Amino acid sequence: MAGFMETLREQRWDDHRFYHHSRINQALHFVSAISFVVAYGMLFFDPPMAALIAWIIGMCTRQSGHFFFEPHDYDHVNQATHEHKEEIKVGYNLFRKAVLMAIWAVLPLIVLLDPTVGGLLAPYEGWMGFARQVGTIWLALGIAGVLFRVVQLFFIQDVKAGLVWAFKIMTDPFHDIKLYHKAPLALMRGELIDPEIASHRPH
Repeated sequence: MAGFMETLREQRWDDHRFYHHSRINQALHFVSAISFVVAYGMLFFDPPMAALIAWIIGMCTRQSGHFFFEPHDYDHVNQATHEHKEEIKVGYNLFRKAVLMAIWAVLPLIVLLDPTVGGLLAPYEGWMGFARQVGTIWLALGIAGVLFRVVQLFFIQDVKAGLVWAFKIMTDPFHDIKLYHKAPLALMRGELIDPEIASHRPH
């Protein structure tokens, strides 16, 4: 257990210091985290709606922060190139995220063209039925995306790294609320880059 928690702290620290310099990105992660917590609650009684909230609000805000607001040039704080950070990223780096989001964007078109999605689902009725059908498919995509990367990590690193990353991903919303809840106020003060990244230490 001690090794598990140490690996978790390391993964979270690397994720924070490498990929969350921007206060805009941090603020978007705060919004994303709240939406994911809501989606977690809805999973128990309305999984398709939970998936719609998680993907449309949670993932779009989260990933737009990474793609559009996070610096992608040389990281002087960590003395690392963007390419190096992408190479050592444990979870989904920007390239893998782009592939995942592209699949996400295409799936509603597939549902529109084939309402049963190859016979996997019952035909839907009306636009609300369409939305819930998309939510069901997006839920499957989210689960598949996590499982796919976990199995990859089993082979390219080890079983512990994969299990730790899966736990990290599932608990990130709660951790992000704690970590980034002050980011919106910092933005209101005109602070675009977190000045304390360099002095933070995992604890």
